[in-house]
Amino acid sequence: MSDVFDLACNLIRRRSVTPEDAGCLALIGSRLERGGFRVEHLRYGEVDNLWATHGSAGPTLVFLGHTDVVPSGPEADWQSPPFEPTVRDGLLYGRGAADMKGSVAAMVVALEQFVTAYPDHSGRVGLLLTSDEEGPTNLDGVRKVAEQFRRTGERLDWCVVGEPSARQRLGDLIRVGRRGSLSATLTVRGVQGHVAYPEKARNPIHAFAPALTALAAERWDEGNQDFPPTSFQVSNLNAGTGASNVIPGTLRALMNFRYSTASTADELRARSEAILQRHRLDYAVEWNLSGEPFLTPPGGRLRETAVAVCHELCGVEPEQSTGGGTSDGRFIAPLDVEVVELGPVNATIHKVDECIALDELEQLPDLYRAVCERLLAQ
Repeated sequence: MSDVFDLACNLIRRRSVTPEDAGCLALIGSRLERGGFRVEHLRYGEVDNLWATHGSAGPTLVFLGHTDVVPSGPEADWQSPPFEPTVRDGLLYGRGAADMKGSVAAMVVALEQFVTAYPDHSGRVGLLLTSDEEGPTNLDGVRKVAEQFRRTGERLDWCVVGEPSARQRLGDLIRVGRRGSLSATLTVRGVQGHVAYPEKARNPIHAFAPALTALAAERWDEGNQDFPPTSFQVSNLNAGTGASNVIPGTLRALMNFRYSTASTADELRARSEAILQRHRLDYAVEWNLSGEPFLTPPGGRLRETAVAVCHELCGVEPEQSTGGGTSDGRFIAPLDVEVVELGPVNATIHKVDECIALDELEQLPDLYRAVCERLLAQ
């Protein structure tokens, strides 16, 4: 059908469930090498990463994506096999079609077209891909590559993340920042005993309940013009042996803050533990900072370019949002890089029968190439 369609289908056929790459990066790397790109394969632990560049002196524009996908779930629930790309009613179905093998294919095609049309372009264009974006820790993917970039002084100026950002049609929303994510594993210690003799035990559920009420009721901040207020959620709460006549000895809670630039991780940690201490809990807590919030401010050259490209090529005025979860952009932004996320409609990501509209898949390379041309053609 087209170059981007063929490449997207080739990638979807590869069962690259995190952290397995299933040959996606080798395929892309050899293709870009034939196009004159310098390609590095960076493997950390079980994770494959690819860094491909074209050009030399001047500012660097990098496209960022991932080849790994989440599990398909029961394949019988899909209308067609999840790892066999299938076209129905103008849509391409398959695990990763939207998140984000369609975008990866579009990035590759756009970069090939750009360097063919502008072999002597200014600056550098680059493609950074990982097979460890969908996993729970992201330790050996873009996080590790960014650490290496920091050590070696690798200069990046602008970064376009291909995450599916659109709501209803391509270009109607771009991400210009993301909230930070701070998680905690809390253990509240009690004393196990028989429910008939509570005086001989200490129930950690009862002890934690008032503290949980206080944590849930706390107004952590008011947000700001770019971000909504910080939110607190308990995602898991476990205690007990399964028996109805045993007071549990411990309680375990998994908690998460999605926080704005109006707060810091240190402030949230300190305020949380102050609440736990105020309720005289016997507890231990382990904190994990998945990523700090970041924002590409208005007026930034990449942000303005992305808005203009969506307006002119898609015929829409994109919403400029900092909502949603997190992305690998959180590891690149601290390198003093302008980051935006621009990709297809996200309505079916991680779902059964994930899909991308064919017309949007075909248009994506045009958007990415236009960004290259406006920033580096001269």
